[in-house]
Amino acid sequence: MSEVVILGAGLGGTLMAYEMRAKARQEDRITLISASAVYQFYPSNPWVAVGWRRRREIEVDLTSVMERKKIRFVTESARRVHPAENQVELQSGERVGYDYLIIATGPELAFDEIPGLGPAGYTQSICETGDAELAYGAFERFCDNPGPVVIGAAQGASCFGPAYELAFILDSELKKRKLRHKVPMVFVTPEPYVGHLGLDGVGDTKGLLEAELRDRYIKWITNVRVKEVSDGRMVVEELNEDASLKAAHDLPFAFSMIMPPFRGVKAVFGIEGLTNTRGFILADEYQRNPTYQNIFSIGVCVAIPPVGQTPVPVGVPKTGFMIESMVTATAHNLGALLRGGEVSQRPTWNAVCLADFGDGGVAFVAQPELPPRDMNWAMQGKWVHYAKIGFEKYFLRKIKAGESESPYEHYLLKALGIHKLKGEE
Repeated sequence: MSEVVILGAGLGGTLMAYEMRAKARQEDRITLISASAVYQFYPSNPWVAVGWRRRREIEVDLTSVMERKKIRFVTESARRVHPAENQVELQSGERVGYDYLIIATGPELAFDEIPGLGPAGYTQSICETGDAELAYGAFERFCDNPGPVVIGAAQGASCFGPAYELAFILDSELKKRKLRHKVPMVFVTPEPYVGHLGLDGVGDTKGLLEAELRDRYIKWITNVRVKEVSDGRMVVEELNEDASLKAAHDLPFAFSMIMPPFRGVKAVFGIEGLTNTRGFILADEYQRNPTYQNIFSIGVCVAIPPVGQTPVPVGVPKTGFMIESMVTATAHNLGALLRGGEVSQRPTWNAVCLADFGDGGVAFVAQPELPPRDMNWAMQGKWVHYAKIGFEKYFLRKIKAGESESPYEHYLLKALGIHKLKGEE
């Protein structure tokens, strides 16, 4: 019998538990460790922030699912990973031993790196569903006394799609409430151009997103470094291509949501050979750590170099479809190791995304996610909005059922008329 421990029960960790249970031997024990028993469907968080969804509608209690699938479920956060001892230390002091560890923690949200940033400061966040719920409360108060809005991302962020989504969804909701004419909007981003997305663009995301911002009269500033935030004011610095200061902007706001910088979680941060300087997990082409070869990693916690040098640091996003390919490859590789074989499967790292704009949206396909690509296109239309609604329902149904098949592949590829992108290599 082998002990396989999965740390984190977000998108990657939950799917990993399902697929690993299917690939492991009957006698192997799968343990899932998470600070919470509740799974949250993060792609719906922009809807939560404007009241289009309630928190309970996009959450799933995993307790009964894991029990049914015979997966040991530990609902306690990890204090520290001890790779030399093959143990995960929990906050209680208890240690969970493993033969193989899969790290799927996601990031720590580094609000503290920018004075005044985040829910404990003066801006909102939609990275966690609880924070998105707080943002909705702030949005309702804002609607009683509307004013300027600043939406975007800070330097070091590696997730830009939700910021664009929220800007456009806010625009749609404010129009429904007949308030849009009272709300000047500015989009700020560290990206070198609109639609870069940390990927150097996908298809014509630059043109599509610029047109969308222009049509909705949302001004934008790129190459932005957020310096500080105070009550109702944000100071940002716009840089030139050589990273010199181009202009400083003092932006007033009555409501603001800024995606924060990401870093690795405390449980792994600073472990030599395991993480990079930002605390993200180092992984080879098989998702395995080069130093500790019984440790794999999947999802946002994985260290991926930026696609190129930019004046302001811009991280690479790990999209759901890309994470799913990491999960499948890791499950295949660990299944082989448990049976005395060798790792052989590489994740494809393809990206397929639906970005909802409230009354339309953009879908894009990047094969692979990092350029150069074999497939590189983006398409817009009202159908994207309805496709994402359908996907939310489909995905949550799969999570509740504990099905190990790949929901991103099965739904999104059919919706886009694509037959295969995620297969292992």
